[in-house]
Amino acid sequence: MTATSAALPAATIVGYPRIGPDRELKKAEEAAWAGRIDAAEFARRTRELRRATRARLVELGLTAPAAIPETFSLYDQVLDAAVSIGAVPSRFSSVVEADGTIGTDGYFTLARGSAEQPPLEMTKWFDTNYHYLVPEIGPDTDLHVASHRLAELFREGLEDGVTSRPVIVGPLTLLLLAKAADDAPAGFDPLDRVDDAVAVYAELLSELAAAGAPWVQLDEPALAADQRIGADELARLVERTAGALAARTDRPRILVTTPYGGIGDLLPALLGSGVEAVHVDATRGDLPTSEQLAGIGDVQLVAGLVEGRSVWRTDEATAAARLAALRERVEAAGGDPAAVVVATSVSLQHVPHTLERESALPAELVATLAFADEKVAEVVHLATGEVEPGRVDGPRSVARDFPGVRDQAVRDRAAALTAADLERGDYARRAAAQQEALGLPVLPTTTIGSFPQVAEVRRARADHTAGRLDDDGYVAAMRAEIRRVIELQEELGLDVLVHGEPERNDMVQYFAENLDGFATTAHGWVQSYGSRCTRPSILFGDVSRPAPITVDWAAYAQSLTDKPVKGMLTGPVTILAWSFVRDDQSLGETADQVALALRDEVADLEAAGIGIVQVDEPALRELLPLRHGDQDAYLAWSVDAFRLATAGAAPATQIHTHLCYSEFNEVIDAIDALDADVTSIESARSRGEVVAAIDPERFARGIGPGVWDIHSPRVPGVDEIAELLTAARAAVGAERLWANPDCGLKTRGYEETRASLAHLVEAAARVRAGALQGSAA
Repeated sequence: MTATSAALPAATIVGYPRIGPDRELKKAEEAAWAGRIDAAEFARRTRELRRATRARLVELGLTAPAAIPETFSLYDQVLDAAVSIGAVPSRFSSVVEADGTIGTDGYFTLARGSAEQPPLEMTKWFDTNYHYLVPEIGPDTDLHVASHRLAELFREGLEDGVTSRPVIVGPLTLLLLAKAADDAPAGFDPLDRVDDAVAVYAELLSELAAAGAPWVQLDEPALAADQRIGADELARLVERTAGALAARTDRPRILVTTPYGGIGDLLPALLGSGVEAVHVDATRGDLPTSEQLAGIGDVQLVAGLVEGRSVWRTDEATAAARLAALRERVEAAGGDPAAVVVATSVSLQHVPHTLERESALPAELVATLAFADEKVAEVVHLATGEVEPGRVDGPRSVARDFPGVRDQAVRDRAAALTAADLERGDYARRAAAQQEALGLPVLPTTTIGSFPQVAEVRRARADHTAGRLDDDGYVAAMRAEIRRVIELQEELGLDVLVHGEPERNDMVQYFAENLDGFATTAHGWVQSYGSRCTRPSILFGDVSRPAPITVDWAAYAQSLTDKPVKGMLTGPVTILAWSFVRDDQSLGETADQVALALRDEVADLEAAGIGIVQVDEPALRELLPLRHGDQDAYLAWSVDAFRLATAGAAPATQIHTHLCYSEFNEVIDAIDALDADVTSIESARSRGEVVAAIDPERFARGIGPGVWDIHSPRVPGVDEIAELLTAARAAVGAERLWANPDCGLKTRGYEETRASLAHLVEAAARVRAGALQGSAA
């Protein structure tokens, strides 16, 4: 180990937001991608962001060496780790420079794709709304040190007067999250390359030691989730990987973090591996037992006592009691209780930067909140030992008992629900009624909902919010954009149209602003992936709908065309997943309240003449518990909430849902149980993998596997889309197949949207003709 090694300080965090309080990273990235700034200016802007982050964390009290984790990423932490060890699929071999390294341009090519190649697949990071890029590894992937960013960022911190703690996703998590490369033989598992990967990690640690880093953080959240291998084999791999790295002498001290839940009986394997510190998530699951801590010895326990995924203030008395209990167990196991470190449960990348700028939130609500900076202060305060221990029954937020938290009418309505409220009746009867009402062709074409949000639309919304544009002017501006979108879709020949959602800033925030029980922030940005940021709403009270939300916009769009226009709603599970949700009642209870509000909206859309209603649930897989034993209960209430929102619809009303960017083959039965008439699902970026999980005998309703990856700027060709549709037709049959993009088009430009949709319509016509010829034959 490096001669500068020392114990971890009493207070630390395991990660911090990297986008900047004003989304500085997003703005720099998008300016660079658009060619508005050069590489040197991009480097300068991102360097200033990192400098400001370090200075802010020092100001908040993380002053000791190695207290500040170096968690900045230009795009994604999993991509960072993959690039660091050269895990690049052969189709991207051109991004590797002659010296074996991968530069910034190559890094972004992997993330965003090129004209010739789609990007790496994207999916959800455990049970969060953050998306990571899926590494592709084969038996011949040349694993080697391909980036020196870990050491470079550490040296950069020294220039700022900060001895930081370099951070990288650990080798086990990287390989468990990876997929086999396309050219890998059948049966190959990226875990087969574990020794090769560990060897490269050892080289990276040697670089850090040479740079003078006292500590390195290896993030191993995969240990908190059930995996494709059994617990015993996983424990052996923990000992093998962590032990191999710990056995090196030319390395910093090693902290292994295990966020997103408890790791149970894997803890002894980590404690006995030779690493110097192990982090546990002490906010979810049970505290480690004395038996699990038996091998602790000189290992420091890093206790994640401040919840990093919610915005509720920590009940510090409860947290202090849990800290005291952990110290007692460490001492009973033969460890040093004074060496226990206070930390966050997970990286603070999942919460906004600070409450300081949120002047419009109600004061009584603010008193119960803590964003990233406030959570750092909580960690520092707990570590001082000045908090009086209180209850030991789990960390809870400060009580919320102000007006708006409880609405008895909402509670009475939910309590009166029966099983009949979740049923729509026989699908065959519904399908016949819908075909008679809608008259759709074989292989109908549609989009998912949103259209590009051009500058004029965003400006009109901002001016209306600021009072510079009156209500009449705002409605006129939105209607003009809706007319434009309808005319474009009719020109392109789409079969089922959408109004484009110009009035919506975000698919969840828009509903939160129109439902009781929610609060929204002005600056509460959180990274979803890359340059994409959202402002999660705060669901603090009982939910109800004071007035119709989407009806006027949908009805106006329908008045412009004879083709059916979809009403567009965000589903109850997604509204919960993409909000910060109250923790004083079960998620299922809150989901039912949201579902009842949406049920009323569906009824009003029907009354206004809307014959198709799409209720998006892209987050259905996202909230799936990481342990298999907890999943059935979650799927039961989440499916019931969707059905509660939609089951009041008439048989002739076609209910759609949309899901994207998760491993949906894991919950395909739950998707079927939603009982939607048509399900559109992400498929292009995973190159149609999800279609193979769909059993046409069991999943008998409409299906739209996405054929255009809208999260990449590339325009798919007609042949590419036709190939995906043909494969889907072979799997599920032409009579149930729809053609659509993977997701909404809000982030795309009109030029690429027009071209891609034209290709989609042409490809669908080609496949439709083939299907009709086949049926005629």
